[in-house]
Amino acid sequence: MTDTQHKRFEIHPGPAGRRSTAKRLAAAVVLIGAGAGAWWYWANTPSAPAPHATAGGLTIPVIAGAASTRDLPVWLSGIGTVTPLNKVDVKVRVDGQLQQLFFTEGQDVTAGQLLAQIDPRPYQAVLAQAEATRQRDLAQSVNAQQEVVRAQKLASAGAGTSQNLDTMKAQQAALKATLDSDEAAIDAAQLNLDFTRVTSPLAGRVGLRQIDAGSIVHATDTTGLVTVTEMAPISVLFSLPQSELADVAAGQHKGDLPVAIDSRDGTQHIADGKLIFIDSSVDQSNGEIQLKAVFTNTDRVLWPGEFVSARVLVRTDRHAVTVPAQAVLTGQNGLYVYVVKPDDTVTPQTVVTGPTVTGFTEIRSGLQPGQQVVLDGQSRLAPGTHVTVAPDAPAGGGSGT
Repeated sequence: MTDTQHKRFEIHPGPAGRRSTAKRLAAAVVLIGAGAGAWWYWANTPSAPAPHATAGGLTIPVIAGAASTRDLPVWLSGIGTVTPLNKVDVKVRVDGQLQQLFFTEGQDVTAGQLLAQIDPRPYQAVLAQAEATRQRDLAQSVNAQQEVVRAQKLASAGAGTSQNLDTMKAQQAALKATLDSDEAAIDAAQLNLDFTRVTSPLAGRVGLRQIDAGSIVHATDTTGLVTVTEMAPISVLFSLPQSELADVAAGQHKGDLPVAIDSRDGTQHIADGKLIFIDSSVDQSNGEIQLKAVFTNTDRVLWPGEFVSARVLVRTDRHAVTVPAQAVLTGQNGLYVYVVKPDDTVTPQTVVTGPTVTGFTEIRSGLQPGQQVVLDGQSRLAPGTHVTVAPDAPAGGGSGT
């Protein structure tokens, strides 16, 4: 077969082949476009700043502040209960029908104010009878006295015997004793009559009435008419751990200790008073000591039975070295702080601390005023680490007072 006789065989893609080729070209264009976009974004996006390098290694940014001096008031806090100084369940002292009540529930009353009236008529009758008996015995006593005088005259004249005179004198003495008994009976009858008027034993606020008018009451009843609670002044009972007893006792020895009362959650200040009592023994069940403070409460901001937060000011540490509480850390060897040295490295420094008050901790030893301590970022530090103090770092306790 000659060359001219050979036929050239060519394969031409059909419609399906042409579509597949177009898809591959489109995908390639998309990938090229995405790669170009990613490169442009990477090239135009600023990279995160690298840690500062120093001769000793990397520099760690921290927040620091200076130790300062201030007058640090030392408050000891505990949960307390508002307790009235006096609270009386008013009961009747004689039997009878309760005629009338002279108070309304929740009313303020004064000492001696009439609260209720018991039917007085039976006791008025008893008093009248006692007085009549006394009048009878008084007349007999006067007659006996006259008989004694006559018997003495007869005996002096020899017309009467001494025995008769002695009998008259004995009779007169007996009648005098009877008069004394009559006086006591009158006093008892008058007292029972007075008891028909039920009065308030103290100034305060009356609660719910327990008995209605018209009821028969007895002196032996266990339920009283009403409770009267003294509202002003008022006290607060609160407890502190026994470990704080020495501070409280030492402070009280110097004078009255101020006590501040806040709401139970501590968000609102309520009243100010003074400490008046430290219990004579520690409660062995919880190891706490009970204290009592008194408040004028003229504005009735403290209410009996209310739970409150009590704070007693035991002393004020003058010119104490303080740092923010977050600067103090706990390690294997005790408490310490990270001190920033002049060469911008840090070193851990052991400290002895005092109380923490309003976010500041007293440093009793181990730190001098003005030394820079790390307040935040300690977890990334080690002895000798280079640091940079953040430019917006807060003052570490200020200048103090």
